[in-house]
Amino acid sequence: MKLDVIKLDGSAADSVDLSDEIFGLEPRADILHRVVRWQRARQQQGTHSTLGRSEVSYSTKKIYRQKGTGGARHGSRKAPIFRKGGIYKGPTPRSHEHDLPKKFRKLGLMHALSAKAKEGSLVIIDTAESDGKTGALAKQVKALGWKRALIIDGAAVNEGFAKAAANIAGLDVLPSIGANVYDILKRDTLVITKAGVEALEARLK
Repeated sequence: MKLDVIKLDGSAADSVDLSDEIFGLEPRADILHRVVRWQRARQQQGTHSTLGRSEVSYSTKKIYRQKGTGGARHGSRKAPIFRKGGIYKGPTPRSHEHDLPKKFRKLGLMHALSAKAKEGSLVIIDTAESDGKTGALAKQVKALGWKRALIIDGAAVNEGFAKAAANIAGLDVLPSIGANVYDILKRDTLVITKAGVEALEARLK
C-alpha cells in the first residue's frame, strides 16, 4: 500500500510504502472490542468499597431481649436489615484486570491501524517538529482539518512539538511504543510520522 507523505504546512513531501500485513488487513470488530475491553479494565481503579457487618461502628450488645417482644430475634444493630447496618456482599477493592495474550494484543493494534487506513483517516507526515509555539501549530492543524487527531511519532516525541501540542484540544501525541488500540480508535484522524511508520512496522513484524 502506497500513501502520499505531507508536511505540517500541507505541502507534499514524497510517498511511503506501507506493509499490507499491518495496514492492509480486513478490520474485525470482535478483535478490536476484546483489546479495548482489556485496556479499559486495566485502567479501572477498582477502589469502590462499602462497610460490611464487621466494619460498621455499633455496640455488639444485644439490642433487646430474646423472647416476649412479639418481634424477630435480633442480636446486633450491625445486621444489614437495620438502617446504617453493614452492607451485605457490597463491593470491595479489587483489580478488574484480566489476561489477554500478547499475540492477540499485537493483532488488535494491526487491525486498528488497518481500520484507519481503510476508512481513509490515516495521514503520513514527514516529521513532527515545532519550536514549541502553540499558536503556530494550532494554525497548521486547523488548515489541515484535524479536529480530533492522534499523532504517533518515532521512538521519542520532539520536545518542542509535544509542548506546542499540549494545549491544543483534541490533539494527542504519542511515541511509537505508546501506540494502542483505544487511543487510535478514539480519534477521528490517525497521523503517523515516517519515523513512526518504521518503528511500528519493526514492532509488529
